[in-house]
Amino acid sequence: MEHVVLLDDSGFACGTAEKRTVHHEATPLHLAYSCYIFDSAGRLYVTRRSSTKATWPGIWTNSCCGHPAPGEALTHAVRRRVREELSVTLTDLKLILPDFRYRAVMGNGIVENEICPVFSATTSQVPQPDPAETDSIRTFEWTDFVQSVKRGTFVVSPWCRDQVSALATLDANPDNWRPASVDLLPPAAIWCDAC
Repeated sequence: MEHVVLLDDSGFACGTAEKRTVHHEATPLHLAYSCYIFDSAGRLYVTRRSSTKATWPGIWTNSCCGHPAPGEALTHAVRRRVREELSVTLTDLKLILPDFRYRAVMGNGIVENEICPVFSATTSQVPQPDPAETDSIRTFEWTDFVQSVKRGTFVVSPWCRDQVSALATLDANPDNWRPASVDLLPPAAIWCDAC
């Protein structure tokens, strides 16, 4: 049974909840993460969420999203979930947007409400997506992806759209993105360089 970390408005942990019960019309603020994974040629992997997902089914988004378990370090959670969803291991995992936060409402009223630190990483392996999580995967040159999202010609999840907007203000080459300070993470986030 998966659980998520609930947060107060300042990002401190204030409880836990079963993941399967947390997303509804009044979803409480909780801790998550997103990761943008690049291949050895510098192309971004973009995934389409499984049509069976409770939130934004069948929508294209960043490479991998998830929630750290209570007591789990963010870096460990990212690596774990990437292995589960895409069957790859990561190198050069970097925290890029430590305090990204969003709230989005689906057409049916279901809400996502997360403080969602954003990471970048690379892999030399070819992803093998778990169909229960990911319907499809494709690669983009980063600048092409940014422009397609900005123009609305490639529709992505609301969190991905807002993250891309924030990432686009950094260096145009993702290789040059500098790791952010872990001091800017929400207080509930656990950091572990060795994870």
